[in-house]
Amino acid sequence: MGWLMELLAPENLLALLGVVVTVGGLSYERLIPGRKRIGYRVQMDTLIDDNPNDGHIHHRLRMLENTPDLAGASLVLLRIENDGFRSIDIDDYITAPSTEHRGLTAIFPNRTVMDVAVTEPSHPDLLRYLPQRGTETNPGLICRDNEISLPRVPLNKGDHFKLLVLLTGAGTDKEPHVVGRIREGRVRNNENFRRPSNRMLGLISSLVVLMILQPIGFQLLEPDPLRQGCAKGTLTVVGSTAFEPVMNDLDTAYENDCEGAAHITVNAQGSVRGTDTLRNAGEEAKGFPAYLSFSDGLEVTGDPKLKGHLTALSVYTVAVNKDVGISDLSLADVRKIYSGEITKWKQLPGGPDLPIRLVSRDGKSGTRGVFENRVLGGKTEPGRTSDNCRTPKFDNTRIIRCELDSTGEVLKTVARTPGAIGYAELKAAKDRAEGQKDLHLLRLNGQQPSIATVRHETYPFWEPEYAYTYGTPPPNSLTSKFLDFLAGDTGRNLIEHHGHLPCSAPENQQACQRAHRA
Repeated sequence: MGWLMELLAPENLLALLGVVVTVGGLSYERLIPGRKRIGYRVQMDTLIDDNPNDGHIHHRLRMLENTPDLAGASLVLLRIENDGFRSIDIDDYITAPSTEHRGLTAIFPNRTVMDVAVTEPSHPDLLRYLPQRGTETNPGLICRDNEISLPRVPLNKGDHFKLLVLLTGAGTDKEPHVVGRIREGRVRNNENFRRPSNRMLGLISSLVVLMILQPIGFQLLEPDPLRQGCAKGTLTVVGSTAFEPVMNDLDTAYENDCEGAAHITVNAQGSVRGTDTLRNAGEEAKGFPAYLSFSDGLEVTGDPKLKGHLTALSVYTVAVNKDVGISDLSLADVRKIYSGEITKWKQLPGGPDLPIRLVSRDGKSGTRGVFENRVLGGKTEPGRTSDNCRTPKFDNTRIIRCELDSTGEVLKTVARTPGAIGYAELKAAKDRAEGQKDLHLLRLNGQQPSIATVRHETYPFWEPEYAYTYGTPPPNSLTSKFLDFLAGDTGRNLIEHHGHLPCSAPENQQACQRAHRA
C-alpha cells in the first residue's frame, strides 16, 4: 500500500493534472473539427443626419445640406475577423452554384446601403479580394438594397478587415449582422461571446507547473513579455535599392518599438537579385526562411512559392545634370533620346550644345524594368557602350550609355557628368537636387513627379512595390509581424515620408487596386 499512497501524493496528482490539461489542450487544438470561425462585431452605428421619422433631434452635417437622398444617413463600422484556430481558404466558403464567388453577406435591416469602404485590413494583400466595384472575374463588393455581398476572402488566423458603410433609412431594433456558411466552422457575432482559449489552457498549465515546482524550491523566471506586434528572431530584408531608404527606416523603427527583441538586416541588391536570394533561401531552408524581398513590380518568373504582398506605389523621376537646362520632356522625346534618334541636347528647344549621356541601371534592376515599361512604352534600353559614362568604348558609337548597380550611383553620376540623364526613385533624387543642387528633376508630359499626380493617374512613371515571402509566413513569425508593422500607422507614415503611396492607407486603396490589376 505504500507505493499506492506515494502515487496518490498531492504533488503526483498535480503532475498528472498538468499532463491531462496539456494533452487535452493539444488535442483540442489539433484534433477537434469545427474550429474554423469568422466573427463579426459592430464597432460603430451612429446617425449623422436628421431622420424625419425619428423622434430624437440630431444635427444635420453641413456636407449633407444639398443631398436630399441622404436624409436619415448613418454610418456603421463592421469588423470581420478570423477568430478561430485555423486559417480559412476561399474553398472553405459554402456557396450555391449561382453565387460561387460570394462568401459572406452583411445585412442592415430596414436600411439602404449607399456606399462602403474597406478599412484597416490586417494585411495589404487582403485588399485585392475586396475591390470597390465588382467584375465578372473578380466580383469584389456588391451592394444591393440593405445587403453587402462579399467575395470569398482567405483569412489567416487573426486576420481581419473592416467595412465602413454609409446607409439611409430609419433602422430597426435588429442590429446589422453577417451571414454565411463555413466548412468545419461557422459565422457568429462575437460581440459578447467569451470562449476558452489556448491562452487560458496555457495559464492553467503554467499554474499547475508552478504548484508542482514550488515544494522543491524551484523558482520560475518569467521573461518580460513582448509588446503587442513584436516577435523575436532575425530577418534579412533584400531587394529594391529604390525602396532601400524605406526599409532602413522601417528596420530602425521596428527594432526600437520592440526594444531589441528582433534583429533585422537590410541588404538591398536590386529587385531581381533580391527575389533570387529569397528563392535560394527558401529552397535551402528546412522550414520557412527568415527573408523578405521588396520588388519594383510583380515577380516576372511567376514562381508560385513566392507570395507577393502589395505594399506601396513607388514614384520615380527622370533627372538631368544641372547644365542641361531643360525642365520638361514629353514621353515621345524621351523615347527618341533612348532610341538614338536624338543624341545632343541642342536638338531639343532650349537645350545646350552637349552630347546626351545615358546613365542607366543594369538588367537586374527593377527600376530599369519600370522605366522601360512605363516611360519607353515597353521597349528595352540600348546596349551598354561606355564604362565611364562619358566616352564610348567604340568608334562611331552614336549613343553613350553606361550601367550602374544602384539608385545612389546613378544620381551621383548624373550629377557629375555634363549632359547626363538618368532615372531614380523620387525621394532620393529630390533630396539630392534640393541639397547639392547639381541635378534637377524633369516633368514628363508637363506633369510633376509627386504622390498627388500618381494618385490621380496623370504622371506616368510609377510602379507597385511588392514585399515577397517564400510561402505564407507563420502568423507569429517575425516576418508576419514585420508585414503587419509595415501596414500600420508607423509603416504608412514612413512610406509616405519617402515619397511613396502606402497601399494600406484608405485614400490610396483604389489607386493601388487599379495598379495591381494593370
